[in-house]
Amino acid sequence: MPLPICHLNGEYLPLEAARVSPLDRAFLFADAVYEVIPVYAGRPFRLRAHADRLVRSLAGIRMPAPLSHEELAAVCRTLIDRNGGGDQYLYVQVSRGAEFGRNHAIPEALPPTLFAFASRLEPLSAQILERGVSAITAADTRWARRDIKSTALLANVLLKQLSVDAGAYETILLENGQLTEGSSTTVHVVEDGVIRTPPNGRQMLPGTTREVVEMLASRLDIGCESGPVSEARLRSADEIWLAFSTRGVLPVTRLDDAAVGDGRPGALFRRLHGAFHDYVGELAGTPAL
Repeated sequence: MPLPICHLNGEYLPLEAARVSPLDRAFLFADAVYEVIPVYAGRPFRLRAHADRLVRSLAGIRMPAPLSHEELAAVCRTLIDRNGGGDQYLYVQVSRGAEFGRNHAIPEALPPTLFAFASRLEPLSAQILERGVSAITAADTRWARRDIKSTALLANVLLKQLSVDAGAYETILLENGQLTEGSSTTVHVVEDGVIRTPPNGRQMLPGTTREVVEMLASRLDIGCESGPVSEARLRSADEIWLAFSTRGVLPVTRLDDAAVGDGRPGALFRRLHGAFHDYVGELAGTPAL
């Protein structure tokens, strides 16, 4: 559930009192980008990576960043504190702002709209860690600039709903016989003891949690490779993982109602999950930037 205090254009106010113009280009055109930043024990996790990706997304839609990394960190810090600290996640959205009217062409010198709010970050359930989650596959119907973390998420919403309709956790997307990603996650497959993930590019959002997986795999001396993953390799994988900001890494144990591996979270997932938990503890008390 959202927490009570939000940030809107330099002010901290009750979320229920926040108001944005109906002429804001985020509302009219989805002309906006966003980030979701996990917070553990009051400390933003991978804040620099999220801030870097926000700047890249803004550059992709031809917008300058409205805040420096340090200014964004200050907003995050205040928002966390005013909502009681602890484990949270922050949603940060930057839109091109509101002009008087509706015009497809990009207006010049329009003041941007900066909005951020916090929600509680719920811990993973013991059942998920013990049993894993299920997923289905579907054709990737999203736009061609998936490297931009845009608020234009209708295709993602419809694809996610396919998994809801099927009683599954996630929809894993395929394009021209190749794995891309999930409707809201990065997908990793484990094959012969090696973690494999499709390469970054315009078809993929560069995942901040993916970077953590790669770093922890190196620490654990687990092979990790970036390259094309065919549908056949996805379906024959020993393990499948989902990585995303609000849940870290989750094991997929059923895909399209067929067991992945032996149908239980695999040995490499358990090692990686333990290392992820230890890494969060290792960062406690250190600067977020």
